[in-house]
Amino acid sequence: QVHLVESGGGSVQAGGSLRLSCVASGYTFSNKRVGWFRQAPGKEREGVGTHYTGAVHTEYADSVKGRFTISQDNAKNMIYLQMNSLKPEDTAMYYCAAGYVGGVWNNTYRWSYWGAGTQVTVSS
Repeated sequence: QVHLVESGGGSVQAGGSLRLSCVASGYTFSNKRVGWFRQAPGKEREGVGTHYTGAVHTEYADSVKGRFTISQDNAKNMIYLQMNSLKPEDTAMYYCAAGYVGGVWNNTYRWSYWGAGTQVTVSS
């Protein structure tokens, strides 16, 4: 059984930084595509970024490009989302995703496994 657990969320002021972590059990991130998504109240879940752990291939949503970075630690079987220059509009529940089945990466239906999420709140 696959379990993804996110951590690292919290409350920060605009301009601050947070690093989110996602650890997996029953699943190995190595040589797989992983994703980070977020969902703000009243809005649909949206893709933040995706990273293929077997090669240097990462894509980001335009809204976070240049501010967010996805990385991995294969030894710990963890992926990270470094978020810098945070803005109030980044406030959302953040989820890691695994089990990509192909297609458009920011379509939530293309992912089989999800964590429960970690809340990020950015105040102005």
